[in-house]
Amino acid sequence: MATPVQQPPQSSGGKRKGKAQYVQAKRARRCDGGGPRQLEPGLQGILITCNMNERKCVEEAYSLLNEYGDDMYGPEKFMDKDQQPSGSEGEDDDVEAALRKEVGDIKASTEMKLRRFQSVESGANNVVFIRTLGIEPEKLVHHILQDMYQTKKKKTRVILRMLPISGTCKAFLEDMKKYAETFLEPWFKAPNKGTFQIVYKSRNNSHMNREEVIKELAGIVGSLNSENKVDLSNPQYTVVVEIIKAVCCLSVVKDYMLFRKYNLQEVVKSAKDPSQLNPKQPAQAGNGKEAKLESGDKSNDPAEGKNQQVVPENNEDLGQTKPRSEIQVVNEGGAKPELESQVTERLESNENDLSEEK
Repeated sequence: MATPVQQPPQSSGGKRKGKAQYVQAKRARRCDGGGPRQLEPGLQGILITCNMNERKCVEEAYSLLNEYGDDMYGPEKFMDKDQQPSGSEGEDDDVEAALRKEVGDIKASTEMKLRRFQSVESGANNVVFIRTLGIEPEKLVHHILQDMYQTKKKKTRVILRMLPISGTCKAFLEDMKKYAETFLEPWFKAPNKGTFQIVYKSRNNSHMNREEVIKELAGIVGSLNSENKVDLSNPQYTVVVEIIKAVCCLSVVKDYMLFRKYNLQEVVKSAKDPSQLNPKQPAQAGNGKEAKLESGDKSNDPAEGKNQQVVPENNEDLGQTKPRSEIQVVNEGGAKPELESQVTERLESNENDLSEEK
């Protein structure tokens, strides 16, 4: 095993900076823009999954969110440095008033640096978290998906799913239960009610149990109103639980199944796409006449002969079993009278030939 190369000792004149100094400087640069720089409890935002290219995903997210954010809430306003609020120019004899003024200036400068949308570190690969400020994430994302669903216009390439996050807490069962009791009230507490389902996803977390979390949250929804019922096919509300490391992200969304689980790539696809995956389905699902016409057009397809046998019109008329030769003639797509005449002519010609030879 090779021995590690030892660095030459530093001269006494220029001492090397310690690691703690670099870490502190990095944190200071991150906090200079205002607000947290990583996913933590107490945030609201939008959780976005992508396909390997996180930098491109952030660019697309900013473009899409700013477009629809300006449409719903108006353009984002920023304060110039010259317009920063400041205290009175006169000297303040009161020390408390001077402190209050200084604290107000600090808060104002911090708020000025906060953007409407700010990307923070999510803690998982291929996952981007956009912190929001002054907007309702669930309404904004629903507006985006509704517009894309109606126009069928694709606006992203690497973004896959876009989930609004209305609240975050610590990813421990007791903390989640305590937080969910008040978080779920606007949707499920009496007199509000509705059908619901719970979708759960965990990343970089091994101490949470999926079944246990779903059971506890379903119990909380039931305790808020006994008329809340589970519906896994087409629920009115979907409770989204996304756990990343030690942070639990919660939201309640509508039209989860209609908008293809909030997948931006799937929601723009037309309704006829699923039928294209199985082209034989329309012929089987349609009425007997349509199936019969299609089979006549595609006479070379051997599967169409089977479709003819299940047409309802023919089941009543086929009281007797047809000979195998007749069935083959029908399946091959030829006209039945013409084939019979050809067969009879051939038989007559063969008989005449035999009689002449005799």
